[in-house]
Amino acid sequence: MSEKLEVISLFEIVGDGYCTASEDGDKVYAAITAALRDGRRVRLSFKDVEDLTSAFLNSAVGQLYGKFSEDEIKEGLLPPDDAGKDQLFLLKRVVDRAKEFFKEPDRFKAATKEALGDDSEDED
Repeated sequence: MSEKLEVISLFEIVGDGYCTASEDGDKVYAAITAALRDGRRVRLSFKDVEDLTSAFLNSAVGQLYGKFSEDEIKEGLLPPDDAGKDQLFLLKRVVDRAKEFFKEPDRFKAATKEALGDDSEDED
């Protein structure tokens, strides 16, 4: 990983301080992915973010664990700037869940099916 640093502003990508929609998280995910693939280190800026949801963070950060190794993410994604205590707590919770999910995705999918009472077989 190079020493090039890219600061990704959630506010600028979303267009306002409401980081709540998973579709907006997908835009952040695309920016992070492009930077990491180019060998740049990434720092997310939470400046001016007023509202933040786990759905947004799952799309923006959580799905990185399905594309990159934990070591690649740890090396390339630096601690965020301007994040409040609650935002950091939510980010940590999303990251922890993503790590667990991507270690054993089939187990999580089976548990979800069981919890929802879905006994049908998957059709391809």
